[in-house]
Amino acid sequence: MIDSIAASPTLSSPGELAASGLGKRVRLPDHELTILADVSFRIAAGEAVAVVGASGSGKSTLLSLLAGLDTPSTGSVSLDGIVLSALDEDGRAKVRGERVGFVFQSFQLLPALTALENVMLPLELRGDRETQQPARRILERVGLGERLEHYPRQLSGGEQQRVALARAFVTGPSLLFADEPTGNLDTDTGRAVIDLLFELNATTGTTLVLVTHDERLAERCGRILRLSGGRLVSA
Repeated sequence: MIDSIAASPTLSSPGELAASGLGKRVRLPDHELTILADVSFRIAAGEAVAVVGASGSGKSTLLSLLAGLDTPSTGSVSLDGIVLSALDEDGRAKVRGERVGFVFQSFQLLPALTALENVMLPLELRGDRETQQPARRILERVGLGERLEHYPRQLSGGEQQRVALARAFVTGPSLLFADEPTGNLDTDTGRAVIDLLFELNATTGTTLVLVTHDERLAERCGRILRLSGGRLVSA
């Protein structure tokens, strides 16, 4: 259970993330494929870090392992001192719900829910008593105070991604993963969304891990982790 693997305040701060000897292999019919091999690094609480690399370098796999969405073949990931691989699927989901936010390239909004309802959802899943007012406040903060009752289909791509940002930050996560957050947006809209992402990150002190192929975007982070062929070549 999570309670038995609690983080020690002397060893970690909220949002601290560490990978140690991380590897991922998958069995194919005729051979074993190595996707990641011996990846180790530490990200300090509040740091903004970009993960870059060519297609197939292992970026998406690394993100899945760091977020506890998948389990490593070797090595370990710890968040706030909690070793994710020591938890079962429900335990990892609980950690994500309490400590982690996500922003995806494809927005991942539920089409049957309004903007307000999409942002309320993670609070409801966490069991919060008050969900509507925090969701309203964060939507107003991202400039969508007049669009609360609109459904995703009634919003532009940039507006949908702002809803996704609001949903990611509404729970006050200690760590935020952003996976190619401007991939489906035009240049100007993407720039505005990224400005908002970094503004929210700076004001909340959330640790940011940004997966991107855009070198200019990566340079806005304090540090770059570069993958090549499943290995970390610079950190």
